[in-house]
Amino acid sequence: MALKKKPTTGMKDILPKEMEIRDYVIGKIKETYKTFGFQSMETPCVEHIENLNSKQGGENEKLIFKILKRGQKLNLETARTEADLVDGGLRYDLTVPLCRYYANNANDLPVPFKALQMGNVWRADRPQRGRFRQFMQCDIDILGEPSYLAEIELILATTTLLGKLDFKNFTIRINHRKILKGMAKYCGFSEEQYDEVFVILDKMDKIGIDGVEAELLESGYPAEAVARCRKLFDTITNDVEGVRYIQKTLGDCLEQSAAEDLITIISAVERGKTADFKISFDPTLVRGMSYYTGPIFEIAMDEFGGSVGGGGRYDEMIGKFTGNDICACGFSIGFERIVMLLLERDYRIPSSAVKKAYLIDKKASPERIMEVMEKAKAEREKGISVYVSMMKKNKKFQKEQLALDGYEEIEEYFED
Repeated sequence: MALKKKPTTGMKDILPKEMEIRDYVIGKIKETYKTFGFQSMETPCVEHIENLNSKQGGENEKLIFKILKRGQKLNLETARTEADLVDGGLRYDLTVPLCRYYANNANDLPVPFKALQMGNVWRADRPQRGRFRQFMQCDIDILGEPSYLAEIELILATTTLLGKLDFKNFTIRINHRKILKGMAKYCGFSEEQYDEVFVILDKMDKIGIDGVEAELLESGYPAEAVARCRKLFDTITNDVEGVRYIQKTLGDCLEQSAAEDLITIISAVERGKTADFKISFDPTLVRGMSYYTGPIFEIAMDEFGGSVGGGGRYDEMIGKFTGNDICACGFSIGFERIVMLLLERDYRIPSSAVKKAYLIDKKASPERIMEVMEKAKAEREKGISVYVSMMKKNKKFQKEQLALDGYEEIEEYFED
């Protein structure tokens, strides 16, 4: 039986054209984020199954690629539960591994620690446009900074990067978990109902305010609470004034510093931004991860039709490892979606470097080939990219392909 040539479901082969874009984006990410003081670090792709199942990853915990125990530790005959079979899993994001990393290495790291981490993650998800079961994530996190300076730096660094990749007119949606809880309390929902109410609110951009109202009523929530919720969203604006309105309206239901911090973050980002984007207060933004404790944000792009990145503050997660809470905030860009959008717009990598191609006739003698290789060596020592190949029968097509790959100078060598 012939071996299968296609990748497994949800995985993909990466061709040279895409790989060139990926390498360029990775380089631009590292270059940009390092100007903001972020330091590269790395964690293993395999994590302890207890860490992955710690109820910090929301729905992602249902999508773990689990790893069987190895050697004598794996005994199928005596196994009774999953714990008898599994002790590890492929990481589904970079945040859980980062928290373990920080808990293990904190004594050797600066405070605050500005971390840059890139790597593949795995989720047993249903593949769709821009979503695979193996994909690259790119996170920046600031650990040990309690103030809103962390949020401001994360948003400015991320939007600066997107601007350098020629993305314009995108939107940073921002909210605060304490504002969400304050609104739910003000409307009259009980605390145990918050999570389900938030899930319905998160559908606002898909089903609209009428759809959210209908679903809340269908779910059995009190009509009075739903009406107060409807009135709030009918009057809130998506700017600093909207935050001030929420602050005044919710009163004692809201921790006032949450609104004040959000106003400062929005205002500081507006003054410090270098890219062309909007920052918009969105009281319907929820984000699914249960570990968020403060401001949360997402990148919305019309050309994708959804989020291409997001993050927020998670001050209680590292404490799960150490017993002591450490302030933490992070922002992740959707690397795969960014690359996909660049490919769809036929993005050309800006370059001033000269690329040359030397085509050698098949009848050329070994001595002639050595002469060409010596010339290529001299050019490469100058930093010039030189592609050397034997001349194909269809020389015209060969040269057209080289031109598409950016080789401006193509030289032909025959026997003298």
